Amino acid sequence: MASAYSRSMQAMIDALSRLPGVGPKSAQRIAFHLLKTDRDEVMRLTKAITDARDSVRFCERCFNFSESPVCHICADERRDNTTLCVVEESRDVVALEKTGQFRGRYHVLLGAINPLEGVGPEHLKLRELLLRLEPELVKEVILCLNPNTEGDVTAMYLARLLKPLGVKVTQLAMGLPVGGDLEYADEVTLGRALTGRREVGE
Repeated sequence: MASAYSRSMQAMIDALSRLPGVGPKSAQRIAFHLLKTDRDEVMRLTKAITDARDSVRFCERCFNFSESPVCHICADERRDNTTLCVVEESRDVVALEKTGQFRGRYHVLLGAINPLEGVGPEHLKLRELLLRLEPELVKEVILCLNPNTEGDVTAMYLARLLKPLGVKVTQLAMGLPVGGDLEYADEVTLGRALTGRREVGE
């Protein structure tokens, strides 16, 4: 069946629909909006995306997004080196920082173990995590992973990896919805879960 749109418009809708959380209907709405928007506004959006893609990189220490070799959190000497919060993605760092409850440092795994998607431990920043423990005198690792199957599998794997090293391993307290993502939790719920964290295996 032939497309109802011109080739260039269909190409834009297809590209937009590949973005996470954007289905075909949403892609169409965004495409229609962009086509009706002033050209200068579209060019500003294009430039902002291109500039961010060119200038943003991974922090060399924690793998959070950063515009410098070391992110602003790792560079902040007021943060507590002894407590390390492990998260799946950079967006989780943003969610936890909004709570104002955590003053330690972070480590971003850049994903979670998911055998069905071909993601194993070797695809995550686990080796880099282990290399930080001794130099930074880490005493506690908080596993702030999403409360779903992939997050649970990753948490158990990390706990088995870390506990023999004499590091205290804790995870967020209950209160977060099972199967949800940290980025969608409100600040109060997330803050309480962080404050009431418990040791893994209890």
